[in-house]
Amino acid sequence: MSKYWRVLLLACLSFAALPNIAGADEAPRGAEPRHRLIVLTDIEADPDDTQSLIRLLLYANEIDIEGLVATTSTHLRHTVHPASIHEVLAAYAEVLPNLRLHDPDYPDAEALLARVREGVAAFGMQGVGHGRDTPGTELIVRALDADDPRPLWVSVWGGANTLAQALYTLRESRSPAELAALVAKLRVYTISDQDDAGPWLRREFPELFYIVTPGDDYGMATWNAISRVIDGIDNSTISNPWLAEHIQQDHGPLGAHYPDVVWGLEGDTPAFLSLIPNGLTVPERPDWGGWGGRYESYVPDAETTLNGENHGRESRPIWTNAVDAWSPPEPARFGRATRHSAARYEDYLVTLWRWRDDFQNDFAARMDWTVKPVEASNHPPVVVLGHADSVTLEAGQGFYLSARDSFDPDGDSLSYDWFYYPEAGTYRGQLPALTNSEGAWFTAPRVEKREEVHLILRLSDKGDPPLARYARVIVTIVP
Repeated sequence: MSKYWRVLLLACLSFAALPNIAGADEAPRGAEPRHRLIVLTDIEADPDDTQSLIRLLLYANEIDIEGLVATTSTHLRHTVHPASIHEVLAAYAEVLPNLRLHDPDYPDAEALLARVREGVAAFGMQGVGHGRDTPGTELIVRALDADDPRPLWVSVWGGANTLAQALYTLRESRSPAELAALVAKLRVYTISDQDDAGPWLRREFPELFYIVTPGDDYGMATWNAISRVIDGIDNSTISNPWLAEHIQQDHGPLGAHYPDVVWGLEGDTPAFLSLIPNGLTVPERPDWGGWGGRYESYVPDAETTLNGENHGRESRPIWTNAVDAWSPPEPARFGRATRHSAARYEDYLVTLWRWRDDFQNDFAARMDWTVKPVEASNHPPVVVLGHADSVTLEAGQGFYLSARDSFDPDGDSLSYDWFYYPEAGTYRGQLPALTNSEGAWFTAPRVEKREEVHLILRLSDKGDPPLARYARVIVTIVP
């Protein structure tokens, strides 16, 4: 066992032994089970699917990839390309021995190859109906039938007709109660709508958990923030020179396989970013926000249009665009190490790009793992709270936030940044700034009714590249 994993194990054991302090009404949420994931990809429609698949494989030690299905989309209507998935997995196989120096839990390439399937080579609902099952739909059905209590996430990078066919088949072959139980296990995140199966799924299965910016106006979608150049900030981590230096060149066969940007950088990656365990994102609560963006459940005002066809208003609430207001932190030469800039940004894109440098640096570090030994690579810091992550306070009551036992497995210096995430909670009043040290004092404001405040710790190291992990402390305030 490497030094990195010995230290991490000791930290987990220490964390498990921490007592709850006064005011804490719940035990820490702790580490969640790995998330189950099936990817539907229109790979070869655009190089960004290959880009996203390479990134996903670097997190295969932390996400259970149960299927990689080649599908069609509006940009690839009549063919599917499972062989292109095989090519990426071949590059993954070459770097797997080095990845396992950093974490032995990376799966065998052969196991992942056995989970590659293809969907129907037809566009949208033209490929859905009686007798239209494919290896891809059968994979989804088997995954839903598996004796596994965890939800099944379906990450849709292209068209959704393979998922639509799976649910069509289940509706034809199962009782209403059985169907409802299987639909309840599904969690869907689609990169906008790339065929008419998306609107059909949302209409025909109103209980289906569905994250999407509906329609095909990609510029209005939250996921677009991963590659959007934002005026007034440093956009270097999405630049072509950054990709060449940190991902493509001198990073082994997997980096060499990472294609140049054609239309946009990794437009499909936000569909699985929320499944990466970083202490911030809770996938079951898209309204809490995280690396994949923040979403709220409502019926959008605008009608859904796709390929020039008007599908009308959504028939029920979906998880879709939400708005954050944010002033990015910036380093200070003197005094407090970081300060929030005077610039203020407020829109739906903010919910994702506010974390962009962190998840890009995380990607770069993982790409280093494919070629570098443990001692020459950076690994994320480990957050250890000295208390529960959910507390209840009366108005005016104080609470000391502490992460003093947090550490970095590589021995890097750490920086602490405690801040409020107002949009994730219910309280909208002004709150005094928290300190950027290992501990911070929070005083519950006066409230007229029960309110919820989300306090976030961003713990970052000074390694190369710098990496961040988080803790979310939810404070319930009662009058």
